[in-house]
Amino acid sequence: MPPIFALVDCNNFYASCERVFAPRLEGKPIIVLSNNDGCVVARSNEAKALGIAMGVPEFQIRPLIRAHQVQVFSSNYTLYGDMSQRVMETLEQFCPDLEIYSIDEAFLSLTGFTSRNLTDYGRTIRATVKRWTGLPVSIGIAETKTLAKIANRIAKRTPDTGGVFDLLACSDRDALLGRVPVEDVWGIGRNHTRLLNQHGIKTALQLREVDEQWIRKHLGIVGLRLVMELRGVSCLDLEECPAPKQSLTCSRSFGHPISTLAEMEEAVSSYASRVAEKLRRGRLAGTVMTVSLTTNEFKEGPQYSNSVTLNLSVATDSTADLIKSSLRGIRAIYKEGYNYKKAGVILTSLVPASQTQADLFDAQDRVKSKRLMSALDAVNDRWGAGTLHYASSGITKRWKAQFQHRSPAYTTDWAALPIVTA
Repeated sequence: MPPIFALVDCNNFYASCERVFAPRLEGKPIIVLSNNDGCVVARSNEAKALGIAMGVPEFQIRPLIRAHQVQVFSSNYTLYGDMSQRVMETLEQFCPDLEIYSIDEAFLSLTGFTSRNLTDYGRTIRATVKRWTGLPVSIGIAETKTLAKIANRIAKRTPDTGGVFDLLACSDRDALLGRVPVEDVWGIGRNHTRLLNQHGIKTALQLREVDEQWIRKHLGIVGLRLVMELRGVSCLDLEECPAPKQSLTCSRSFGHPISTLAEMEEAVSSYASRVAEKLRRGRLAGTVMTVSLTTNEFKEGPQYSNSVTLNLSVATDSTADLIKSSLRGIRAIYKEGYNYKKAGVILTSLVPASQTQADLFDAQDRVKSKRLMSALDAVNDRWGAGTLHYASSGITKRWKAQFQHRSPAYTTDWAALPIVTA
């Protein structure tokens, strides 16, 4: 039986999450900002219509924000992550074979649903997600993932589709693909777009018809798979079990410039703690750590950036171990006399926590350490992140990123539950 994929994509996800709990914002322009309320990372359709671009610094568009009463929100990833989980759990009610592709996208396998009208089934899924979560989604259906991406794009941009487009039922696929710019094909980046355009390949239809040898030569085997997908030959399977992560990162810009080693140590300790939590949640352990720092290249004054990579003697997920290593790293690269804007901690060469190699000279009681980390995680899961933390992470944390427009954690904090009044 030939495969059938559906791509479910939440429309303007971050902005839509904010709108769920503030219905008064329906039809009004909304933007969501990055850490420290710096740049635009999400826009509602109304904000896009005003010409607000992705990545533009907030201070550059303040006159536009005031003139059109654009609603501004700081990023609220706790809320977005929980809303994403609710969407995915809803989708699982309709199809057990599901690949979570990103925070706001999922592929479904509809291979066993050929007896149904897939457009109607897609509309049922769409209506249920809207009713259960408040979030609007678009659904594209096709026989390959790449074509499902294109179908989803059409569903999102064509009101007549009602948010669902089944490419399998399209009577004139060639005409449709001829209207899709090649840069909108999944997997075609800026450099490949430039190369293809130079050879007169400007649409998905033209890319589909390119000679296989030419594609293999210029775009490699990945490009060849993409072309085959455009031809309706499925080359990308549903990944129900995502591959283990190869690295974990915690990197943040500071709420104000850091100019002392003490504050920098607090920040790096906090980032190492966060990475350790991610490791334990994924049942992983890290063996290589990279610590970095940098000044703000957009500000006047002396500039400096550096990083150091440390090999850990034992693969670990212990917060204490990672803080100790991160402090050793930051002390090695920190220099006085600079105003630092950002620092980060990266763990690479990750291994399953159950398969770590012991060290003959390791004097630490690893069993006791695991019990301590379990207790730490249990307290923070029960009472909120950061309730219990290492003193090296600081108390006041004046360097933390600023979120002046952050909405409440409506779905994960009892004190932030929305109140309905008559």
